Amino acid sequence: MAMQPPVHATHHMVSAGHHLATQAGYEIFEAGGNAVDAGVAAGLALGVVHSDMVQFAGVAPIMIYLAEEERVVTISGLGWWPRAASIERFVSEFDGHVPTGILRTVVPAAPDAWILALRRYGTMGFGDVAAPAIRFAREGFSMHHVMLEYVTAREDGYRRWPSNEAIYLPGGRPPREGERFVQTDLAASIQHMVDEEAAAARAGREAGLVAARDAFYRGDLARAMARYHEENGGGLTMEDLAAYESAVEEPVRVRLGETEVYTCGAWCQGPVLAQMASLLDGIDLGSLGHNGADYIHTITEAMKLSFADRERHYGDPRFVDVPLDRLLSDAYRRERRALIRHDRAWPGMPPAGLTGEREAQAARRAAENAAPAAEPAPASADTSYCAAIDRHGNCFSATPSDVSFESPVIPGTGFCPSSRGSQSWAAPGHASAVAPGKRPRLTPNPAFARWPGRRVMPFGTPGGDVQTQAMLQVLLNVARFGMSTQDAVEAPRFATHSFPNSFEPHEYLPGRLTVEGRVGEAVTGELAARGHDVERLADWSHRTAGVCAIQLDLETGIMEGGADPRRMSRAMGR
Repeated sequence: MAMQPPVHATHHMVSAGHHLATQAGYEIFEAGGNAVDAGVAAGLALGVVHSDMVQFAGVAPIMIYLAEEERVVTISGLGWWPRAASIERFVSEFDGHVPTGILRTVVPAAPDAWILALRRYGTMGFGDVAAPAIRFAREGFSMHHVMLEYVTAREDGYRRWPSNEAIYLPGGRPPREGERFVQTDLAASIQHMVDEEAAAARAGREAGLVAARDAFYRGDLARAMARYHEENGGGLTMEDLAAYESAVEEPVRVRLGETEVYTCGAWCQGPVLAQMASLLDGIDLGSLGHNGADYIHTITEAMKLSFADRERHYGDPRFVDVPLDRLLSDAYRRERRALIRHDRAWPGMPPAGLTGEREAQAARRAAENAAPAAEPAPASADTSYCAAIDRHGNCFSATPSDVSFESPVIPGTGFCPSSRGSQSWAAPGHASAVAPGKRPRLTPNPAFARWPGRRVMPFGTPGGDVQTQAMLQVLLNVARFGMSTQDAVEAPRFATHSFPNSFEPHEYLPGRLTVEGRVGEAVTGELAARGHDVERLADWSHRTAGVCAIQLDLETGIMEGGADPRRMSRAMGR
């Protein structure tokens, strides 16, 4: 029996990482909005009710399916390094690291991405879709256990800056579960954008949306960010903010049998999901036994091979030549699949493909000599997710993110400009090395699946490097094993950590495989015998991500929601 009851609808549906975000999207649907309007409302609400993991001024990569055109578009929603950024400084002053604090700041992208989605594909104004978020910030909401655990575990980080401490440790301590949590300054910041929109709306909806955006990137909020950075040794300037624009790009697409899988580009880790699906296409996974030793081993080794390519090749395509066409080609898939041994796991990260023989040999030796790490795998809890489908079949998929403990809240605003610089490398020559104007290699990556003429499914999750792994498993549960959406989300999961972590300080745990406790010990024992460094988790662990998904049956018009009980996720529809 499912931990959460299946949710079905025929008019519209939202599934998001917190029930109030789901409610926000649902309210917009009931007010006549489309999937983009509802999705943006849910995303903005996540920046309030999950502001520990999702910052209003953070990142917001978006994927939209336009049903009438049968077309998928992506909005990057990822800021770039300020013009003042210097890899040489990180190397010389910080020993090749990007330190916690103001120097991690990249240009905040989420407000631009949300408003761009509304301008191009929505029907409502910013004030309409931001109303629930403002209400939750101004009036408060009940502190939930996921946010409480996150804030408590990072209490020292919140105490580092008085502006962070005042919000997240009111009265000098983390809020208790169930207490009302208020973010007055954040409510005022969002309301300021709404007021600017209303003042300009006499010239039309477009003018109003532009004014709301300008309030953040050119007006008082921009001045507050730039002034604080100037006074405190940061690099963000008014020029950086005014020049920012999210990119609208075509998605990456691969096939997994009859399933079309869409991801964002190599400025994020999205194509890792595409590579994993490509590697597994054509393998009879059903014959391996779902979540048995053969199944987990095969998928884990495919994931390792894909992460090796991410580490070697992925970076901002405006700065780095990412050979995605070759990485997703049939010939490359056959070449890489031959490296999967049935009886033995790669002890570390395998060598990347499409490299010189000398580099490949060095990587192979490093993998073979890698020693298992003693520490447990990190828990990448930040980020959230929201999906929406309207009655026309349009779909919205977004993975907003950024935390509030590792960089300062700008006093008086209630938000931290994006600290996503933590996902760059202060290592010259690395594909995601720091450079002015360059985007870090982002972990958040919304996705979309399509069975032409039959079904569509937006899906995604929080979870750092575990995101694509959890998304792959849910996708396989649906596409290969015919599970319902909720059952596919709730099935036991596993994750490899046998590659450098995307976050500073980029830890590497050779051979580490975390497995939820509902997978039997006989299975994990066999995996250990094949060379996996197995770490058994609780039966239900937030460390295996928190997937949300919605399926729409195009023949019946019935929507089916999935929301992960490992987090605060909920689905709702009518």
